[in-house]
Amino acid sequence: MRPGHGRVAAAVLGLVASLGLGAVGEASAAPAATTAPTADRWTDRPHGFASLAGGTTGGAGGKVVTVTDQASLAKYAAAEEPYVIRVKGSIPVEPFGSDIVVGSDKTIIGVGDTGEIVHGELHLNPGTSNVIIRNLTIRDSYVEGDWDGKSTDFDAIQMDSVDHVWIDHNRFTHMGDGLLDIRKDSQYVTVSYNQFTHHNKAFGIGWTTDVKTQITIDHNWFTGTKQRNPSADNCAYAHLYNNYLSAQVADGDPVWTYGNWSRGRTRMVIENSYYDGVRHPYQADATAELVQRGSVLRNTSGRHDTWGTAFDPRDFYDYRLDPAAAVPALVQRFSGPQKRIGDSVVLHVPAHYPTVQAAVDAVPDGNDVLVTIAVAPGTYRAKVYVPASKPNLVLQGTGRHRSDTVIVHDTPAEYGGSTGSATVRIAANDVTARNLTFSNDFDEAAVELKGEQALAMKTTGDRIVFENTAFLGNQDTLMTDSPKLTTASRVYIRDSYIEGDVDFIYGRATTVIERSVIRALSRGSTTNNGYITAASTWKDNPYGFLITRSKVVSDAPAGSFHLGRPWHPGGEPDAIAQVLIRDTELPAAIKAAPWTDMSGFSWKDARFSEYRNVGPGAAVTADRPQLSDAEARSYTVARYLNGSDGWAPYDRH
Repeated sequence: MRPGHGRVAAAVLGLVASLGLGAVGEASAAPAATTAPTADRWTDRPHGFASLAGGTTGGAGGKVVTVTDQASLAKYAAAEEPYVIRVKGSIPVEPFGSDIVVGSDKTIIGVGDTGEIVHGELHLNPGTSNVIIRNLTIRDSYVEGDWDGKSTDFDAIQMDSVDHVWIDHNRFTHMGDGLLDIRKDSQYVTVSYNQFTHHNKAFGIGWTTDVKTQITIDHNWFTGTKQRNPSADNCAYAHLYNNYLSAQVADGDPVWTYGNWSRGRTRMVIENSYYDGVRHPYQADATAELVQRGSVLRNTSGRHDTWGTAFDPRDFYDYRLDPAAAVPALVQRFSGPQKRIGDSVVLHVPAHYPTVQAAVDAVPDGNDVLVTIAVAPGTYRAKVYVPASKPNLVLQGTGRHRSDTVIVHDTPAEYGGSTGSATVRIAANDVTARNLTFSNDFDEAAVELKGEQALAMKTTGDRIVFENTAFLGNQDTLMTDSPKLTTASRVYIRDSYIEGDVDFIYGRATTVIERSVIRALSRGSTTNNGYITAASTWKDNPYGFLITRSKVVSDAPAGSFHLGRPWHPGGEPDAIAQVLIRDTELPAAIKAAPWTDMSGFSWKDARFSEYRNVGPGAAVTADRPQLSDAEARSYTVARYLNGSDGWAPYDRH
């Protein structure tokens, strides 16, 4: 469930109760809300009939593209290969009322909540399959004076003889004929959380003598419409639940003003919907079947037909049934385009992309929307590179624990240098990794090589976040760097685990490690097992490494591990290391004089310090510079990370 959704639902139900909606009109007794498992309101995967018979994935597995004009939209929508097509801003269609043909294996989704198609129709030709259309406004192909839609056929979406389609979180208004026409034996369709407004013929299903269509229609808002809300003709199964019909157009028509109509040989089930001021809220032909349960009817009139047994939707799928009294508030809030949906794209590994790198490669250069690469539990033995051209990514392990999802390789620096050895490299800005383990399992003890560096992770991008991640290796496990000497990139690591032996946290990026565990591995020596840090902070950058509110653990003998040494890459004299370890527990393995020289550069010329550390490895001596209380106020997480742009990833939780 989406975080906070329980509180939102409770608040909505409280609002409903305070308004007395459950006690108004001809309310029938509503059953208790089901607890059957189902996706929440913000999932990127379809539910209902569109989830069956292999499911509906849209353009998953294809590249992500952003379109801002009709030509680009038409090109990608009709392409043979799969695409995730993001519609940014308003796209006017010419000539007025023209079709944009949508081929198989496509996702078309509005960016933010302002993506729109104006004066045109999305059209799915016979044989099209596997299409997702989400988070769009499609509007304004209405021809003045043609209220009955007799002179044009300008729908918002029309489909003939298609299968596996999900229409979700859209707004359809003021079109030339129907808003949504699902025709001629189309199968496995779900229509959810849409708004149908300002129109005569809202939503029709049928145009066939066969009885094949299976359709789920839930949480839609029909307001300012007259008929077809929907009209379902010869549907094998039509499941309507938690829909809201309000403000019906009143033009005096006694027959063709209605809510839901089960026509022909349709079997229709209506559950927990809400009808407010609707004439003929639900009706059925004598040849059809209609079962209604749990709905609220307020100020309704005319037909309320129910007969036959229809079918049991739970024989096909599980679903969440909201209380009917809550439907107006829920649907008004959650239907139609949602910024939260349009501001992000989710790419699933390996369900839709075989590797993490394949998912990264699908992200467009210059990416300006959050793309989450959701990695299923498993071990992925491969390297991953996120180039600088692909910012705004989240690498998200979907297992219960970070150890469930591991990205690992075994390349040492001997084969490609330190950069080439890295299992994962992140050169892009604004990348977050969560709930993952990054590992380089090169066995340094088993192979005689000149260089034993073997990185699990190297970053050069700015505003990089690691949450609940693990970094496993030996020498040079984690390198946080920047594109060039004088550029200060920032990295924030929280609630994580880092292990290694020699210089296993190193580089020149401004790096904060908070609330984490750092394990210093023994190499079998009684005197020197390694160095936790090797910073190479540029001289003009006051902030290098901060380890705070963390715990260092080690199986190394007492007094055999250094806190760090100053790294001057290539002998660069202006790389003046800055490291502060504060409010952190240190083990007995830490040396009494924990800082040491490197490559002829004295540690005393670096900027090494401690503050309020505890544990058997903590001490205050002449060899362990300490910050004063006044100085410590200038070396906080915020001071390290804020920069000129006010970046504050530590405020997210």
